[in-house]
Amino acid sequence: MSVQNTFLNSIVAALFVTVMFSLPAAAQETRLDELFVQLSEAEPKEARRVAKEIELELTKSGSPSADLLLKRGTDALDAGDVSGAIDHLTALTDHAPNFAEGWHMRAVAYSEAELFGPALEDIERALALEPRHYNAIASLGGILSRIDRPEMARDAFELALAIHPHHEDVSEALKHVERQIGGSEL
Repeated sequence: MSVQNTFLNSIVAALFVTVMFSLPAAAQETRLDELFVQLSEAEPKEARRVAKEIELELTKSGSPSADLLLKRGTDALDAGDVSGAIDHLTALTDHAPNFAEGWHMRAVAYSEAELFGPALEDIERALALEPRHYNAIASLGGILSRIDRPEMARDAFELALAIHPHHEDVSEALKHVERQIGGSEL
């Protein structure tokens, strides 16, 4: 087994252990905790509304300057300026190292730049801060799919769906990697 496979297996294994042990442990109820409970029990239409609330909560850093850096980084990504996005999001992770969404968005930018090692490291940081961050887990699945690890991608997508059962993009991505896996067994 190559060093890269060992590294990826370690990241995915650590991710699953972290998420699975943190899901039932809601010792202190916060707004985010309540929303994740609602999401797990919601019907599809209601799940979309709750997911939007969760995603809004995840973008709140508590710092106006961090929020501005996140906006600049996501705006740069939307405009196709991956290098600019990485710069803004690096400033964000330096300024607010405990802000999971900053790490997640920089991982997205790194992935767009095909810098998959740094992207995986940032996703690991994001999930250490917020293990229920289903979009970060979905991003992990996307990266794993792009680097031709469809079985690991499937595991990540399934984990994201365990948290957000009605995530349409993740459901589609899961179908894609399952076809990829099924096709490779012929």
